[in-house]
Amino acid sequence: MYRIVKGTFDRVFALVVFIILLPVFIIVTLFLFITNSGKPFFIQKRPGKNGKIFKIIKFKTMNDKTDKNGKLLPDEYRLTFIGKNIRKLSLDEIPQLMNVLKGDMSLVGPRPLLPEYLPLYNEFQMQRHNVKPGITGWAQVNGRNAISWEQKFEYDVWYVNNLSFFLDLRILLKTLYKIINKEGISSKNSLTSEKFTSN
Repeated sequence: MYRIVKGTFDRVFALVVFIILLPVFIIVTLFLFITNSGKPFFIQKRPGKNGKIFKIIKFKTMNDKTDKNGKLLPDEYRLTFIGKNIRKLSLDEIPQLMNVLKGDMSLVGPRPLLPEYLPLYNEFQMQRHNVKPGITGWAQVNGRNAISWEQKFEYDVWYVNNLSFFLDLRILLKTLYKIINKEGISSKNSLTSEKFTSN
């Protein structure tokens, strides 16, 4: 039953939260507009439910610096001081409330990863796409970027198979706790999540 009404719950809750956070949204947008040469948002294609591609929107926390060959520098060299602090507070996720309102995402679900990862998933890992991706998820409250890819996929699939209202509520409350304590922002070897290469 909850799987049927989850979309409505997501939209209503997302709208309420977005209205509450609107002053923060406006302030961060203006600040990043100034510091990122008029580019406050980062828009990228991501796979959603059943692998359907949609455009995710986040606050832009990295600059566009490249090496002498025109290739983007590694994340740790492009993540700005301001961007790092925005990520620590998880403010970069606020624009994704618009993705929830559009129906591309849920409040809770496996995080949407890169389209280039789709061919690399095995059958077990592909189960993460049986539900809409979320702003937060079971993997996020159990380590976020500080855990291995294998652990992330195990958490994602476990969530898909155990989805319920009380589980979503638990994840939302744990997410709030994680944000306050700034836990799991970085991986062990990188300022951001390490790239998934293969099984």
